[in-house]
Amino acid sequence: MLEYIQGGVCAPQGYTAAGVHCGVRKNRTKCDLALIYSEKPASAAAVYTQNLVKGAPLTVTKRHLENGVAQAVICNSGNANTCNANGEYIAETTCSLLAAELGIKPEDVIVASTGVIGQAMTMEPFERGIPELVRALGGDCGPAAEAIMTTDTRLKEVAVKFSVSGVECRMGGIAKGSGMIHPNMATMLVFITTDCAIAPAMLQSALAADVRDSFNMISVDGDTSTNDMVSVMANGLAGNAEISAPGGDYEAFCAALAAVTQRLCRAIAADGEGATKLLTCKVSGGVDSAAARTAAKSVVCSSLLKAAMFGADANWGRVLCAIGYSGADVDVTKVGVAFASAAGEVKVCENGAGIPFSEEEAKAVLSEGEIDILVSLGEGPGEATAWGCDLTYDYVKINGDYRT
Repeated sequence: MLEYIQGGVCAPQGYTAAGVHCGVRKNRTKCDLALIYSEKPASAAAVYTQNLVKGAPLTVTKRHLENGVAQAVICNSGNANTCNANGEYIAETTCSLLAAELGIKPEDVIVASTGVIGQAMTMEPFERGIPELVRALGGDCGPAAEAIMTTDTRLKEVAVKFSVSGVECRMGGIAKGSGMIHPNMATMLVFITTDCAIAPAMLQSALAADVRDSFNMISVDGDTSTNDMVSVMANGLAGNAEISAPGGDYEAFCAALAAVTQRLCRAIAADGEGATKLLTCKVSGGVDSAAARTAAKSVVCSSLLKAAMFGADANWGRVLCAIGYSGADVDVTKVGVAFASAAGEVKVCENGAGIPFSEEEAKAVLSEGEIDILVSLGEGPGEATAWGCDLTYDYVKINGDYRT
């Protein structure tokens, strides 16, 4: 049993959330400080960007999670707290201020940050905003989801309920991400909560395995952010026997995690900066899963292919080109390509060569808001899915004056 429900990170038992404007952003109409709180300490895990330039909050969070326990997440938007001489001081002091307000340990706080890189930062907004943030805690995760947004145009939240040995558990997530999206072991900012009981080691194992097929398979623009992080808290309030080893319960948990993360992947890709279309590349027939993943990710990363999708141009040669330079173990003479959407499906390539197709039909298929790029490698059981978006004029406009 797995069912999508409402509530985001507040859907599981024992979690509240809040979002306020504390003054990091100049625009007072936008929330810029978010909080997620568990009423009891929870098992916790996280994965982080592989960019060598890392935001100070990641360093602090990694240190805090050495014992696999957390009770709160705090995140600001508007300033990424990266490449700042006082960055770790800001992050640690923020955790201490929040811990004092909540009556918890500072080391049980996950801290995150997003926005412009390299801007000066002070404690003043946090000193002013944290007491208000704690007072605002409640069962609506919308303000928290808004407070982590930067160039995002819509909230990204999801929740599911699932069963572990007959016990109903819930899991929810919120995410931000629109530009600088090309993750490597994490993505932008994603915060997940669950009331399922699971040991920290198993939680870390589940998350590390999941991102390989979820967040690491998104690309909007090929830039891996300095502040990417995915964190999960599991407070055990559902009452199931703690998952401490592989088996059926662990598999049920991983399936729920995949349902949450992959729904967020689609939301992030669809909201790419300037995007008008969600692209989903589904690869089958790889010699193994690794080859399929490599090919799929290369296709959604291709700027030429993304531009063609913006123009509803069935330029399938750009799909083969991206597969050819991907590094995947592929026999290009076996590759087939089709485009599909709500308007239908059109095959454009078989055995590595073009086949006759209707340009008018293809134009109709590629004019929809969600497009599937279907690739068959014809060599084995490997399958993978990657998500991306089209490349539009507005992407350049947004990033041409992002800082100013």
